[in-house]
Amino acid sequence: MPERGAAEWLIEEGIGERRALLVEGGQVRAARLSWPGELAAGTQTHGQLVAKLKGTRRGLARLDDGREALVDHLPQGVSEGASLALVITRAPMAERGRLKRAQARVAGTGPLPSPFPEGRIVPRFPAGLWEEVWQAAASARLDFPGGEILIGTTAAMSVIDIDGIGAPRSLALAAVPAIARALAWFDLGGNIAIDFPTLAARDDRRAVDAALAAALADWPHERTAMNGFGLVQLVARLEGPSLIHRFAHQRLGMAARMALRRAEIAAEAGGTGRVIELMVHPALEARIAPAWREALARRTGRGLEIRSDPGLAIIAANAQLVGQ
Repeated sequence: MPERGAAEWLIEEGIGERRALLVEGGQVRAARLSWPGELAAGTQTHGQLVAKLKGTRRGLARLDDGREALVDHLPQGVSEGASLALVITRAPMAERGRLKRAQARVAGTGPLPSPFPEGRIVPRFPAGLWEEVWQAAASARLDFPGGEILIGTTAAMSVIDIDGIGAPRSLALAAVPAIARALAWFDLGGNIAIDFPTLAARDDRRAVDAALAAALADWPHERTAMNGFGLVQLVARLEGPSLIHRFAHQRLGMAARMALRRAEIAAEAGGTGRVIELMVHPALEARIAPAWREALARRTGRGLEIRSDPGLAIIAANAQLVGQ
């Protein structure tokens, strides 16, 4: 067991998803999420090279399960049709109107991606911790004294905007801890632009750069210095969809899984009710697959009755026990 207060990954095996929180001193330091069946970074697989980009060491492979991946670091002399042992380096990414293919490299040609964290499997996270991260990701915002940061995602990058009151230098410095927290909570990576308030004085920009460097000292990345318009760019390894990305492109899936978690918690609270009544937005009802309903029944020993209410927000499902 870790020392009291030491950082520890806790793993919660949910219905339709696996959740991980890095907890230290009762506070969340980082969060990760995976869904069964996803082609996650670190997956070792095989595929056939179906196309090779002329003059490069890149190509397109069709994997054994029929999915496709862009492949880097092809061996010299390999030809189309060759069978390859591969490692996924970035999961497929849902975008508006399309799905970006997974990225892979030939096994043994570079460092392996970070696997899903290993940790202590728990029946349930400490009360409120996952809810805090989830709600923040759902709203794509985090508060800090005097302001808030807002996070958006595009096909090219994530963007962090800072809004608040006070002098620009003070506001920028106050936002730095929230930015560091958001990067770890939401598992952000890739190209990230931070739009700080415009700081005319070079010394002010340097102060914010120094504060950001200290806050991100343990987070592997590259970073530009703040320019005259308050813009800073971060570049970090991108291995899959962040929580922000999932809410932007798979919001119903995120909400359906959380609805089932709330149903489980209602059952765990005890009581005389024999049935879990789950109230959801109508659009959510169809996303709760029969297999998930069966899993809920096995895990709780109770029946499930789903009621829809168009007045509920997609993310506001609630559950209670009913029936004697």
